[in-house]
Amino acid sequence: MGGMFGKDFKAIHMVKPFMPFLPEVAVPERKVPLKEKFMWTALSLLVFLVCCQLPLYGIASSSSSDPFYWMRAILAANRGTLMELGITPIVTSGLVLQLLQGIGLFEVDNGLKKERAMLAAAQKLIGLVITILHASANIFSGMYGPVSDLGLGNALLILIQLFCAGIIVVLLDELLQKGYGLGSGISLFITTNICESIVWKAFSPTTVNTGTGTEFEGALIALVHLLISRPDKIRALKQAFYRQNLPNCSNLIATVVVFYVVIYLQGFKVKLAITNQSARQTGGSYPINLFYTSNIPVMLQSALVSNVYFVSQLLWQSFPNFATGLLGVWEDADGRGGRPISGLAYYLSRPDSLTDFVSDPLRATIYAVFVLGTCSYISYKWIDVSNSSPDDVYKQLKMQRMVMPGHRDQSMRDQLKRYIPVAAAFGGLCIGALSVCADLMGAVGSGTGILLAVTNIYSMYESVKKEAANGSIMGALF
Repeated sequence: MGGMFGKDFKAIHMVKPFMPFLPEVAVPERKVPLKEKFMWTALSLLVFLVCCQLPLYGIASSSSSDPFYWMRAILAANRGTLMELGITPIVTSGLVLQLLQGIGLFEVDNGLKKERAMLAAAQKLIGLVITILHASANIFSGMYGPVSDLGLGNALLILIQLFCAGIIVVLLDELLQKGYGLGSGISLFITTNICESIVWKAFSPTTVNTGTGTEFEGALIALVHLLISRPDKIRALKQAFYRQNLPNCSNLIATVVVFYVVIYLQGFKVKLAITNQSARQTGGSYPINLFYTSNIPVMLQSALVSNVYFVSQLLWQSFPNFATGLLGVWEDADGRGGRPISGLAYYLSRPDSLTDFVSDPLRATIYAVFVLGTCSYISYKWIDVSNSSPDDVYKQLKMQRMVMPGHRDQSMRDQLKRYIPVAAAFGGLCIGALSVCADLMGAVGSGTGILLAVTNIYSMYESVKKEAANGSIMGALF
């Protein structure tokens, strides 16, 4: 084996032969002005939104149960369109890479540029492979109609469309991450979907017959309508704030509360004093935020749950028996999509309200422990994958000739090891706790969705603020 691969061979090197064939966005040769970044960000969002509206050609039916119905906003996916899979393949590939690095199969030296490039290529390659596998599973599970009705030609055409859409998502995400735009494509697409859902549930003009009369779906429009149309104003207010099965004002208030709590916690950080070794400048600091890994934990946790949902429902529909029922028993829910009613998938799904939490305390406990545990663990492990571990930060600071006053090299490394892993693990735990609390309060769009949206918006705001550090934001734009 040593003669075949060489003593310096690593598993990550197996990606190298595929790199020339993978789509890639070139690194900008100059600093991209903030105005251009806004333009590229808006253009990327426009392409994504168009793809969300373009229906897949060749499908026979899209009326079958949808295992991702309850998570489509978080996954930036839209049923029956080019964005059928959304960001699921990209996020899942990140989860797979984290697992491979965690078990020591993929060892990457982040100090070597070529190995960093191979790691990025590996994530891209795994994402495209997952796109093919996921699209194939969708087709053969009957999500677009029976395969016998589709025919081989249409089935292949649907697969090609979904694969091309996966490439588009990869390129749009890479375009923004390489400095042409703001933030990342994944964050932008998730935030757009979640904000669209919140606005729709607040202002939707769609009417619904509830049995006690016709009501508007939008919570704020329903509030005004009920106050005008109902003679008993107290009862109308109670209906607007506490109505069931439709968005209500309490849900919107909970959403606003969660929004402000997340923004408040974003300000929690530890600042380690640093100075430049050559210039001996004072007053500098290296901030370690409470949310050290941002929203990565809850994003990867959502990807993990969505894949469990998909596999569980696929197995239950194909082979309904006791063994597959342990993974999850599914039934249609008001024609909107499949919903687990027992098994592992049921206990990993979020309760919809405080009533659900109270009525099934075992499910609520398992769900809460699962979310808190996975978010904390993923966050703790992610620092090694994302080049932000104490050793990585130490190397970065040394390359910049930065030192901590009163600390030698080993002492400086120890200080970073003292704070960074704790911030990562505890920050992930807090993210998970906020997600569970938001679900308990009934926040619009789910607790996970609200957290993703708020952290993404705050991160983008910080990026814009940093870009316009030497002047006003409006001045940089116009």
